[in-house]
Order: sequence, then C-alpha cells, then structure tokens
Amino acid sequence: MLAVLAPGQGAQKPGMLTDWLELPGAESFFRWAGAIADADLLELGTTGDAEAIKDTAVTQPLVVAMSLFIARELGGLPGPVLHTPQAGRDVVLAGHSVGELTAAALAGVLSVEAAIALTAVRGRAMARACAQTPTGMSAVLGGDPEELQAALDRHGLAPANLNGGGQVVVAGPLDGLAALRADPPAKARVLPLPVAGAFHTRYMAPAREELEGLVGGLSPADPSRLLLSNADGAAVDSGAEALSRLVSQVTSPVRFDACLSTLRDLGVTAAIELPPAGALAGLAKREWKGADIEILALTGPADLDRARELIDAERGRAEAEHLPDWRVVVSPVRGTVRPAEIAEGTRLPAGTALGSVSSRREEVNVSAGYDGVLAEWLVHDGDLVDAGDPLARLYPEVPA
Repeated sequence: MLAVLAPGQGAQKPGMLTDWLELPGAESFFRWAGAIADADLLELGTTGDAEAIKDTAVTQPLVVAMSLFIARELGGLPGPVLHTPQAGRDVVLAGHSVGELTAAALAGVLSVEAAIALTAVRGRAMARACAQTPTGMSAVLGGDPEELQAALDRHGLAPANLNGGGQVVVAGPLDGLAALRADPPAKARVLPLPVAGAFHTRYMAPAREELEGLVGGLSPADPSRLLLSNADGAAVDSGAEALSRLVSQVTSPVRFDACLSTLRDLGVTAAIELPPAGALAGLAKREWKGADIEILALTGPADLDRARELIDAERGRAEAEHLPDWRVVVSPVRGTVRPAEIAEGTRLPAGTALGSVSSRREEVNVSAGYDGVLAEWLVHDGDLVDAGDPLARLYPEVPA
C-alpha cells in the first residue's frame, strides 16, 4: 500500500515554485488556481520573500495548489477515475492541517476547484483571526511531555500539532512563545515556525465560525480512496464527515502522530510527500525508524520518475481495509471535562452536544462529528484531560 502525504502551512519556502515551472502546463495551472483563490500564486511562489509567503491568506491556497498540481503531474494516483465510495484501496491519503484539503480533493470528496476555493476562504478567515491577537507557533523537539505541558501552562500556550517523531508544535501569544524559547524544558529545543498565528487553538474560533456558515453550500462526495483524519488518525467514510472535520480542525489539535500510527498499522510499503515536501517525510522517517518503508519527498522534478515507479508498483495490489468499528471523540483543549448526561447505547445525530472542557481561559463545547451510537464514555465528570485525549467512543452509523 502506498501512502500519499500532503503538507500544510509552514512547509513553504521562498521560490518553491520556480523549479516546477519547467513542467508543461505549470504556469497556466497556477494562474488558473490564483484566479480561483483571488491571489497571484505564481508570483508569490517564485519571487515572494519569506515574509510574503508567511501571509496565511495566500500561503494556504499556494501550498494546496502546488500539491494538487504535482499530484496531477504524476499522471493520476492509483484508484478509480470515477469516484465511488471506498474504492481505490491501493492508496491511503493523509494531509497535515490545510493539507487535509489537498487529501480531500485527491480522495474525490471535493473537486480541485472547490478545494482551492475553500482553502482560500479558510486562509483569509484565519488571517483575520490572527490579526485580532498577536500569536504564533513553535516546534518543540524532545524533552519530557509532562515538563513541556507544565511549561505551556505557565506561559499560556497550548499544544496545536502532535506530529510524532518526537515533535510537538505549540501555539499561543508571542510573549509566551518567546519565554518558552528562552527557558525550554530540559533536553528540548524550541524552533519558531513561519506562520502568522496560533492555528488549531481557541484563537481561531472566529475562522471556524465563518467556515461553518459557508460549507453548507458544498456537496461533498464520499471518499473513493482511503482518507485519514487529523482528528484521530481514523479513516473517514463519508464526504459529510470529512467536510465537518475540515472545519472543526481549525480550532482542534492536529494528531498527525495518530495518522502515522495508522499508516504503519495498515502496512504501507512506501510513502510519497507532495511538494512543498520535506517536513512530513522527516516526521515519518523518525516515527517509522527501523520499518521497511521507502519515504520519498518530492523536492524537485528529478524526483518524479521514482514517484511514478512507486505508484506503478502499487497498481493491482490486493485491497486493504481500515474502517474501524468505532471512532474516538477527543478533547480539543487541556482542562476539566464535563460530560453530557447521555447514556451509553444512545443514538446520536451529528452535532449532538457531548459536554464541554473547561481550561483556565475558556470553556470549549464538544459535539459528535457524525451520526452514531455512544459506545462508551472514557472519562468521568471532573477528570483532567489534555488536548487530544479520548473522551468517548462512538460507533458510526452505517447507511442501510
């Protein structure tokens, strides 16, 4: 089985499009994508400096458009041309943050045009949220998890990305990030990231609300390829659920560590990271150390031939399955949990309130992301949970 990884914001580099423009149709594709996104993606990706490509409003559609163009250049990934539910099992797709929109398009949930347009809306909404409070993100490498959490609590920060491979991305006010970098936990390194705000935290609530008011106009299709979710690393089996998770992840931690774990459990034999590549390939190499998995980061046109060989090698292999009988509802923040008074075994429509988690700064509501049955509560009233901790198990409702 072949894994295709789609990077998110933070992977961008000045001039990252330049080498790829030698490919036929590249310039026209990025002009067309720029028209959809209402941004000059071609100029941004060739002459934009580090500050320009830090602008969330335009960088997100640039990253997604770049990944989608190279996926198209590869001649199409294994799987059906016509998207039918849960076919095309020789490929599994996993995006990181905004890269989930790339993955959704490659899985047939959204059209390429809809993915780019929604990414542009998402980027502008998040940019407006960033402008309300000066915030940012930093990668923390190594260190003891409990010591790190204590430091985050002291500085008013929160874990935003649990990336695996010993990396956690934290987010919050700039002064808190500076204090963490000046006095990191023992054996930990803190590296500032080139992003404009505290993504996947409460600071993005205005952006999430804006997206919630817009996605009702979309008609997502069910995935035709295996599509993993950043929420818990599980496979998503409906377009509606995929779209709901794309919205909720704006304020929820990215569990890419869970995606990497699922990919390993699936028995992937190779992984390709789409451009702008390097970050996810590095995480995978550390997380899968010792496993017999080839990991290819597409850093330039010279890598395309090997990528095509890996794709061709997967065509016609036996299909794999990863449709778990249950899924986990996770906490969006660190705090004290207050579960709703719902009995186990109760059928829950999507959107049902499951309770709340109260931190020192806010109370965040938790709801069911899909129709299902409450299988089991995993917490009790008053329990202290971290962001990403499991709260309940739900059995997804399977259409008759």
